[in-house]
Amino acid sequence: MALNKAALAKMIDHTLLKTASTREEVMRFCDEGKRFGFATVVVNPTYVSLASRLMKGTVVKVGTVVGFPLGANTPEVKAYEASNCLMNGAEELDMVMNIGALKSGNLDLVKRDIGGVVRVAKARHALSKVIIEACYLSREEKVNACLVVLESGADFVKTSTGFGAQGATVEDVKLLKELVADKIGVKASGGIRTYRDALSMIEAGATRVGASSGMQIIAEAPE
Repeated sequence: MALNKAALAKMIDHTLLKTASTREEVMRFCDEGKRFGFATVVVNPTYVSLASRLMKGTVVKVGTVVGFPLGANTPEVKAYEASNCLMNGAEELDMVMNIGALKSGNLDLVKRDIGGVVRVAKARHALSKVIIEACYLSREEKVNACLVVLESGADFVKTSTGFGAQGATVEDVKLLKELVADKIGVKASGGIRTYRDALSMIEAGATRVGASSGMQIIAEAPE
């Protein structure tokens, strides 16, 4: 399997979620998004308004994160954060599931947690992606997480924040794809730095790749 630069760029969420990212970095980052035609540019909530203005008139969408990176906020806080981000111009939301609730077996809380954000997203015709932070979950917990994500009506299940103990693995992507089939998308994120990394995730079943190394990945891709 091979993907050229243009085809691959359309599958990449070009990501800048550093704690210390500056306004100037976000502006340069958004310019990269325009030039290479990534699927989205993903920024922290505080920069959504800026990114939305910068990307206006382009095909590149603005994404942001909710309950990031721990997922430990209450469902009400996540729903409000999602709504606020969408009002500021976000078109895609990557939310972190309540990982502790899942591991505690409190699936009702996990459902409320995800459902609140998904309802807000759907009301504004935005895409929602649920980060399950797979590195902290057993196989059974990954299965339960995917079932809840499917029930919630979210658009993607996503492997990782990139801030956890481990990022995306081919094995996890294959499992998530097996669990959700073609009902929703699978996003691989965390530790994907090269063209070969990205391609291995796509071959395993990822339909979207999140990476802060989008420029390097595209530079290595064939014309």
